[in-house]
Amino acid sequence: MLRIVHAIDRLNTLVGKLFAWTILAMIALIVYEVFMRYVMRSPTAWAYDMGYMLYGTIFIMAGAYALSVAAHVRGDVIYRLFTPRKQAVIDLVLYLVFFFPAIIALVYAGYSYAEASWRIGERAASGPGAPPVSWFKSLIPLAGSFLFLQGLAEIMRCVLCLRDGDWPPRLSDVREVDVERAQQILGDAETDPGSAPR
Repeated sequence: MLRIVHAIDRLNTLVGKLFAWTILAMIALIVYEVFMRYVMRSPTAWAYDMGYMLYGTIFIMAGAYALSVAAHVRGDVIYRLFTPRKQAVIDLVLYLVFFFPAIIALVYAGYSYAEASWRIGERAASGPGAPPVSWFKSLIPLAGSFLFLQGLAEIMRCVLCLRDGDWPPRLSDVREVDVERAQQILGDAETDPGSAPR
């Protein structure tokens, strides 16, 4: 089962990192718009709409990746005090009661929005450039599908934790260096009280 969990994690990591490159297109777009607006005195009519669609693309397509590396914000003031098995029970109930119904609704409604958008050839209404938005709305059910898949992996993680009494390992990925350094400093301070930074 852990092999399946890690395969789903790898897929969503690949998707998240692939769509992260969208940030370069967004930066290029903003630089181009600034150049056209302030140097050439000829602003574009479509840059604003494309900018928010590219930002939305990054945001929505990173959801499953963030879930796979446990990067979503969690109010764990009390949760972290529980044993792993109790945490797994809480997670399992929350995934089944809240997560999956919401994701299924997202995919269903997102498909309807995208289908209608393609059918009518919808264009952005906020500016005179009016770029097409059908491709952007198509990302809603796609992102929901990846989230659904990652939710299945998280359910399997809960089952493994209930069986083994401890959380299965996650794939290693990017880590925050300042957090690791702070943990190292705190660990050194616990073993040698005189070495704590002042």
